[in-house]
This record gives sequence, structure tokens and C-alpha cells, in this order.
Amino acid sequence: MTRIEEEIKKKGYLLADGATGTNLFDMGLESGYSPEFWNLEYPERVKANHESFIRAGSDIVLTNSFGANEYRLALHNAENKVEELNFEAASIAKESSNKFEKHVFIAGSIGPTGEILEPLGVLSKTDAQAAFKQQALALKDGGADLLWIETMSSEEEMEAALLGAKESSLPIICSYSFDTHGKSMMGLEPSKLAELARKFYPDVIGYGANCGIGASELIGSLICFKTSKKNDDLLLVAKGNCGVPEFKGDAIVYNGTPEMMAKYARHAIDMGASIIGGCCGTTHVHIKAMSESLESYKPLVEKIDLDSIIKDLGSMTAGNIAMINNYLNPGSTPIIAKRERKRKRR
Repeated sequence: MTRIEEEIKKKGYLLADGATGTNLFDMGLESGYSPEFWNLEYPERVKANHESFIRAGSDIVLTNSFGANEYRLALHNAENKVEELNFEAASIAKESSNKFEKHVFIAGSIGPTGEILEPLGVLSKTDAQAAFKQQALALKDGGADLLWIETMSSEEEMEAALLGAKESSLPIICSYSFDTHGKSMMGLEPSKLAELARKFYPDVIGYGANCGIGASELIGSLICFKTSKKNDDLLLVAKGNCGVPEFKGDAIVYNGTPEMMAKYARHAIDMGASIIGGCCGTTHVHIKAMSESLESYKPLVEKIDLDSIIKDLGSMTAGNIAMINNYLNPGSTPIIAKRERKRKRR
């Protein structure tokens, strides 16, 4: 059993952090500029973001390395900086955590390459695996406790990332981003990630969903994970966006309030998640509300109440609701989806 699993067994859950990019934009990061460059240029700002989340209650912080693979960095003519940027990302997070008395887990963030793998694209699985291995080893050298592969949508790319990450011997968490109808951009349902996680267990210790289209839709993905789970040793992970994005003037803001994210955290616990955090738009204020909400909360074990989730967190698409219904009642008529459509007509 890994240390992170031991801590979850004692506490019942661990709280991850919130957004990296969103918060760095608020600190002055310009659109189109690689956030990972700030590990070298403005490390104190990256540290400040980590520390704000730890003070708010985060037990896990993700490194500022989401796009620090050779293919994403090549867009900025910086493909030769993979090791340096990832090493610094982990080192900065570690230095931030060392200022606090409690133990904070450093999760090395690994995002997609931005390329499409064969046979649909030109990037080979072997080359993708090598790129992910390079990133994983640098994050380990910088002090990461585990690797967090996130926002994937392709099974081929996720498998390449898992094979590369395995070379580090660090525990791995992996997550897909599920979109409008509860599926990934490449059409994968939650059950497909669950199957892949089981295949890579025990190197993979947990799996789940991140980003996507808001907290409500992400809880829908968790329902699918919960009802299709076959290995109780694997952790479920939720890292949802802070509501949905809206234009306000020239800026994009997320409409989730601290109160809503606190409810999201409780629903995530109810659906079996043992690691809960926020993704795009989530600030330390939201994480603090989530932390306080979970402190003495006893997870509900009653029947899943989709209406309550939608009331607390916002609407779900009919496609996602229909898929959830199929997971809850395989082969049945999508009654839940019909009810939601009827509600919208009123």
C-alpha cells in the first residue's frame, strides 16, 4: 500500500488543489504563453499558487507541468527544455509544501501531447511513450510523490502515457476529460478508462475525471465509475471545473460559487471519490469551502438522486443523463433522460 493510500484509509479522503492556468492568468500570464515557462521566470508566483491551496486545505498539489512534454513545448521552440521545466515544476511544488507542518503530496501533472496518435494521426505510440517517460522521470527527479495523467481523451494516448509513466516506478493516477454527452472527445465512456486502469493496476492506484463541462457533468461521470467499478482497491478521483465558463466583457469566468463547489465535493464523496479537487476556474477560496464542507461530512449511502445533483450543481445534457441511466439500469428505457427533457419544456 502506498503512502497516499494509507492517508486516505486514515482520513477517508484527500483534497487536491484547484486550477493552475486560471490562477496564473490572474497573476499576469498572457494567453498563448506556456505556463510552464514561469517555473523558470516567475517561480515565486507558481509557489504562491501552490501555497494558497495548501493553506486552504489541499493535501495534494499538482505541479505546473501539464504541457511540459516535447510536443507541446515544440510549439514554443522549447522542446529541449523538457527535463529542466519538469524538474523545476516538481521542485517548486516541493519547496512550497515544505513550508507547512502537514504532509502534502506532490503530483506530477502530465497532460496530452496535443497530437493525434496512429492510426488516426501521425504520432506513433512508441514516440508518445518516450515523450511521457522523459517527462515522468524529470518530475520524479524534482521530487514528485506520484504522477497525475490528466485531461486525456484517447485510449491510445492514455496507454502510451501509462507505459511511459510506469518507468518512473511512482504511483499513478489517471483521468479522462468527459464532454457534452458524458464521453471523451474521442468517444470513450467512463467504463473504458476503468478497464484500462484495471489493466495497469497496481502501477495505477486511481482513476477518474477532470475538467470537462462543469461540476454536474463530472458527478455524472462519477456515477458511471461507481456503478461499473470492479476493483475496490482502485481509488476514484474527481477534479471538476468550477461551474461552466461564461463571457464577461472580454474575459472568460467560471460561474461556480464556493457554496456550489462545497456541494460538489459532498456529491463526489457520495459517489465514492476518495480524492476530490477542482479544475479550471477553481481558486483557493473554492478549495477552502470544499475543505470545510468535508470536515465532518458522512457520505450518503442511499439511492443515487440525480435530481438533487442537478439542483445543486446545474443541468446535465440529455446524452449524459441517458448514459448514466444505462449504467444504473443496463438495457432499460432512459427514463431519467425523458424526465429531464420534460423538465426543460416547462
